[in-house]
Amino acid sequence: MSRWPRSVYEVGNEPDPRFSLANERTFLAWLRTSLALMAAGVGFAALGPVGDVLDLAVAVALLVTGVACSLSALQHWIACERALRLGEPLPSPWMAAVLGVGLAVTGVLAAILVITR
Repeated sequence: MSRWPRSVYEVGNEPDPRFSLANERTFLAWLRTSLALMAAGVGFAALGPVGDVLDLAVAVALLVTGVACSLSALQHWIACERALRLGEPLPSPWMAAVLGVGLAVTGVLAAILVITR
């Protein structure tokens, strides 16, 4: 029986299941964060103030941050699982920077929106 993705499971040795499960829990936590960001973007677009460019920018910033967080979560899960299998140090969590920058941009846009209304 082969497992997917092969780029992960065809290298190294099977790690302690606790480590793989912890990696999976972390991946799922990032996905929950991504889903919350995307839901906030859709909610802001649907229920937020009547649209101007700044309203749209806040909604798009939330959606883009959510999508980026989701994609980087998958990449990070793959990199961590490979590192566990190969007995290498775990990669740095660069997605935290993506999330931090995305939320900072969204916060600035939201602050401008609140101040100008």
